[in-house]
Amino acid sequence: MIRFDYRRASSSDDAMTLIAQPGYRLLGGGTNLVDLMRKGIEHPLGLVDVTALSDTIEETATGGLMIGAATRNSALAAHDLVRERYPLLSRAVLAGASGQIRNMATMAGNLMQRTRCAYFNDQAGSRCNKRQPGSGCDAAQGFNRYNAILGASNMCSATHPSDMCVALAALDARVHLLGPVGERVVAMVDFHRLPGDRPDLETVLEAGEIITAIELPVAPVFTRSIYRKVRDRASYAFALVSVGVAVRMEGETIGDLRLAFGGIAPKPWRAFRAEEILQGSRATQAAIDAAVEAELAAAVPLAGNAFKVELLKRTARAVITEAAGGQS
Repeated sequence: MIRFDYRRASSSDDAMTLIAQPGYRLLGGGTNLVDLMRKGIEHPLGLVDVTALSDTIEETATGGLMIGAATRNSALAAHDLVRERYPLLSRAVLAGASGQIRNMATMAGNLMQRTRCAYFNDQAGSRCNKRQPGSGCDAAQGFNRYNAILGASNMCSATHPSDMCVALAALDARVHLLGPVGERVVAMVDFHRLPGDRPDLETVLEAGEIITAIELPVAPVFTRSIYRKVRDRASYAFALVSVGVAVRMEGETIGDLRLAFGGIAPKPWRAFRAEEILQGSRATQAAIDAAVEAELAAAVPLAGNAFKVELLKRTARAVITEAAGGQS
C-alpha cells in the first residue's frame, strides 16, 4: 500500500502554504500523477488537492480570456468563447486522451504532465535520466519511434505529450504563477524547459510556486485556426506529429501567422523561424515547404523516428494551406 497524506486546499494561498512541505505535490485531476504513483515512479509524501480553486473562464479587460487553473479540459473545449475565438484550442483539447480523462483533467495539470516515454515509465528495467539523473538513456539506442527530432540532448529525447499545450504555445498564452515571493507571469513558450544536461527539470516553476491561471490574449488571427494530430490509431494515442496554426490573410498573402508543432520536441515547439519566413508571402506549397524545412534545419532524428521529418512537412503543408483558405 502506498501511504501519503492528503490535504484539500481552500485557496491559492492555502495551496502554496501546503505545497511548501517537503515531499508534497499538487493534485488536480490525477490523470498523470496517480498513474505514476501506481507505477512507483512518483513517491509523494502528501498530495494537495487543488480542484476547489478557480475553474472560471472570464473575459479580460482587453478582450482575452483568463482561465482558472482548475478548469476541466472538457469545460474548456466546450466553452462558447473558446470555440468562437480560439477554435485551435478547442480542437486540440478534444484531440487528447478520452472523454472520461478530459472530464477529470485540469488546465494546470495538463501543463504539468510528464513524458510518456516508454523508458521513463519502466522503472524496473530501464535507464532514464529524467527519472533518475545520471543513470543513462535507453531510448537513444532503443525504441524511439515517439521521441524528439528537435530540442533534444544526449541526455534525453522524450517528447512532451500534451495537445493542449501546443495550442497554447501557438496562441501566445501566458501562465500566471503564485509563489513565496509573489506573483509572476511566464509566456507559455518559456514555461517548459529543454532537457539539456538536466532533463529532470521540466518547467521553470520555482520551489513553492503554483499555477493560478492561463491567460489568452485577443488577436484577429486566432479566430481562423486549426489543430491537426497524426497518430498511430484514431483515438487515445499520443501524437507522432501535430500542427497548430492560426492565419490572417490579406488578399492572397499571409498577413499574420502563428505556428506550433507537437510530438517532435521535449516541449511544445513554437515555429518562430517558419513564421518569419511565411509572413507576408503567399501560402503556396513551395513557400510552406521552404519555411518548414528551415524550421527543421536543426532536426536530429533517431534511428526509429526519421519518418517524422517528412510527416511533419506534409502535415504542416496541409494544415497551413487549409487555414489560408486553400484545399488541404
